[in-house]
Amino acid sequence: MSLYRDTAVVLRVQKLGEADRIITLLTRRYGKVRAVAKGVRRTTSRFGARVEPFCHVDVQLYTGRTLDVITQVQTLDAFGLHIVDDYQRYTAACAVLETVDRLAAEEGEPVLRLYLLAIGALRALSGRERDSSQVLDAFLLRAMSFAGWAPALSECARCGESGPHAAFNVQAGGAVCVRCRPAGSVRPSAHTLPLMEALLHGDWAEAERAAPPVRREASGLIAAHLQWHMERQLRSLPLVERTVPELIRERAAEAALVGTAEDGR
Repeated sequence: MSLYRDTAVVLRVQKLGEADRIITLLTRRYGKVRAVAKGVRRTTSRFGARVEPFCHVDVQLYTGRTLDVITQVQTLDAFGLHIVDDYQRYTAACAVLETVDRLAAEEGEPVLRLYLLAIGALRALSGRERDSSQVLDAFLLRAMSFAGWAPALSECARCGESGPHAAFNVQAGGAVCVRCRPAGSVRPSAHTLPLMEALLHGDWAEAERAAPPVRREASGLIAAHLQWHMERQLRSLPLVERTVPELIRERAAEAALVGTAEDGR
């Protein structure tokens, strides 16, 4: 019996038998690990709540024949407490975990950078200090950079000519110059590619100044670029509510005004 211990983020869970679950973890040192948590579906389980998606844990396992077995779990960060009660943040966090699960395809292969990116994104979503759509977009851009799929933003994806360039083509790899522009390229707003570059490099002061239409356009290009390279659609991404906080506050204010007016009749 070989025991080992590591920190990990819980990516997903699956039922196994009557009381067990298979837990998919992204660990710091060992990459993606699938392990059995025995008895966690019973009400008497000692650590059932600690192996739910979005949890950041210190976990001890022993090596089994087909699946490893979880023996101890200690919570480091319960990110889910501040995520699951907000639909916008919950769907963004689900998209983060699904992306991580897809990119860490090989079990047992260390992916430290992806692990750190996942923890950073969940911590930002849990902290509620930034727009969840922008947190997700920044994560997706950095995750694509990790995978070698980062879109060209400041130079032509084909010839390398320095930009800015007016066209963007997913199949070509990002921004394209006038000479290299393939048919079917889109012409985003002049502010969209600079916003994507700000999100990629963590320039939040610049990113948060972007107007709502520019944010939505950037989100669309990022999602299209990711799914082109993955060759499949993320199930959680269409569910993400792409609404910026300013619009939410405006609608709430308008609703309050309407309610006040009705009460005064």
